[in-house]
Amino acid sequence: MRAVITGGLGFVGQHLARHLREQGDEVHTIDRHGEGAVDITDGPVVAAALAALAPDAVYHLAGWADVGASWKDPVGAFRANAEGTLHVLRACIDAEVGRVLAVGSADLYGVVTPEYLPLTEDSPLRPTSPYGASKAAAEALAQQAFLGHGLEVIRARPFNHLGPGQSEHFVAPALAARIARAERDEQDRISVGNLSARRDLTDVRDIVRAYRLLVDRGKAGEVYNVCSGRDLAIQELADHLVTLARRPIELETDPSLLRPVDLPVLRGDPGRLHNATGWQPEIPIEQTLADLLDDMRQRISEE
Repeated sequence: MRAVITGGLGFVGQHLARHLREQGDEVHTIDRHGEGAVDITDGPVVAAALAALAPDAVYHLAGWADVGASWKDPVGAFRANAEGTLHVLRACIDAEVGRVLAVGSADLYGVVTPEYLPLTEDSPLRPTSPYGASKAAAEALAQQAFLGHGLEVIRARPFNHLGPGQSEHFVAPALAARIARAERDEQDRISVGNLSARRDLTDVRDIVRAYRLLVDRGKAGEVYNVCSGRDLAIQELADHLVTLARRPIELETDPSLLRPVDLPVLRGDPGRLHNATGWQPEIPIEQTLADLLDDMRQRISEE
C-alpha cells in the first residue's frame, strides 16, 4: 500500500511511519518541517503534494496538538485543525485517494460525569477547549467529505497516548523531563500541575497499530474510539515515574501549570474498534513510562 502521512515528522507520525514500513507499506510524509515543507493551511500546496504522490491511503495526523496552548491562540488552533483538515480532504477527493483516516481527539467529548462513562462513539460532543472545538469541526468536515463526495473517510477519536519522542507540552513527558533534569542537576523536587485528573492512556506504539488496522478493516463513514478502556490518575503516572528516578524526588504543585478548564476524567469504550479490527492494547503502562523516561534522559543529556 502506498501511504501518505500528514504530520509525518511529528511524535505520532514517526511511530506510524515506522510501523507502516514494518508492515511492508510504501510511506511518504507531508509536514510543515523538513525538506519540501508543506503547510496544510495552504490548500494549493497540499493539493499539489497529494496529486504528485498519488497515495492509496492518507493518514491525516497534521494539525494543532497542544490543548493548553489553544486557550492562548484559539484562531491558530482552528485554522490548523479545521481549515487544514478541509484542505487535506479536498486534496484527497481531487487525487482520488482510496482510504483516508482522519485522526480527531477524545477532547471533543468535553467534561463528563462518572455516570456517563465509559464514553462511546454515540456520546454527545461537548468540547470545552478551543482545541476540542477545532477537532469537532474537523470531524464534521470529514463526515461531509464521506456523505457529500463519497470519500472513504474513517474517523478516529484517540484518547491520551504517550511514549518515547513525545513533546514536553504533554503531561507524562513533561513530568519525565523534569525528573531527568532533576537527576542531571542533582535537584530533589519538581513542579507539577493538576494530578487528580484521570485519563484513558495508551502507548503510542499500540495507537499506530490501531490506525493501520482501521485503514485496512474499518468501515468508511464510521467513527472509532482508540483507547484502552481504563483510566489512571495523573498522580499514579507521577508516582511511578518518581519510583524510576535515580535520586529521591518530591512533587510540588505550581498554580501556573493549571489549565483554565481541566477535564476530571476521560475513559473510553474501545469495543467498536475491537469488533471491527480485533485490536487491543499490548504494551503495559509501566513499560511505556520506563521507555519514556529513558528517552527523555537521552534528550536532556543532549541539551
